[in-house]
Amino acid sequence: MNKNSSKIAELLRNGSSILIFLILFIVMSICSPNFLKWSSMMNILRQSAVLGILAVGQALVIMAGGIDLSVGAMMALGGCVMAVGQTQWGLPPAVAVILGIALSTLIGLLNGFLTAKVGLFDFIATLGTQTAANGLALIVTGGLPISGLSMGMIVVGGRAMPNGMPYSVFVLVVVLIVGWVLLEKTTFGRNVLAIGGNKEAARVSGINVDVTKILANTLSGLFAGIAAFVLVGRLNSANALMGTNYELNAIASVVIGGTSINGGEGSMVGTLIGLLTIGTLNCGMDLLGFSTAWQKITLGIVIVGVVTMDNFRRKNMAK
Repeated sequence: MNKNSSKIAELLRNGSSILIFLILFIVMSICSPNFLKWSSMMNILRQSAVLGILAVGQALVIMAGGIDLSVGAMMALGGCVMAVGQTQWGLPPAVAVILGIALSTLIGLLNGFLTAKVGLFDFIATLGTQTAANGLALIVTGGLPISGLSMGMIVVGGRAMPNGMPYSVFVLVVVLIVGWVLLEKTTFGRNVLAIGGNKEAARVSGINVDVTKILANTLSGLFAGIAAFVLVGRLNSANALMGTNYELNAIASVVIGGTSINGGEGSMVGTLIGLLTIGTLNCGMDLLGFSTAWQKITLGIVIVGVVTMDNFRRKNMAK
């Protein structure tokens, strides 16, 4: 694909996700008079912060041609270790948080090793670590919710500025900037896209495929640990099941944002758009009184529609 074709593909990919977001935003604004209120906008950002942090790591893995089903479980385990470490093990809050993030990062590293060095399919490897992490979270918490957290543990995820802007949004912005810099301004980012586009061609060209995939998965684990810190603060507690379905929503955010599920294409800007699309959909349907079941059905339709458009675009670009 030449440079001009690449630019057209990028425009089509991001343009379709932006169009979907704008249509959804306009429809919700018309249907619900409360949607455009400041409190509703802040609620979208607050609900999107944890998912967005996870989606940045998920995007890197998917762009490299993989998938990470364990991000929700890594987040749950990291958050449970933080909460139990502070309330039951007597650790200072900062040490408990670092321990939880380190554990999530270690699981991400394990995912990378299993897929790159052992040769397991990403689906199988991360499904296995997901199951194991869920079990470990149950053991750590004894199957019970952990509460009684200190202010230092909950302030970032559970507090907001006087104007209502959640502190967690600032964490999301920093993570998005880090993800954008890694993808757009570093050799690592170029290698990620090259591997996702054609792994064997990337290997022949001298790219260290194994190291790149391990690093992408490790970063996914790191961001899952950071998301755990934010989620524990938002809930003011931790439990072994708090990461349920987050991995699927993270994948949905990435795909809706224009990243190809086959790898090799995508952007952090698109991931942000996909994240805001899901946040707008959930908040708007909540205001309109739709049940969670209908929210899931609508999100599923959106995902299928986006992937269908991506396949259509790919076929046309190949002609």
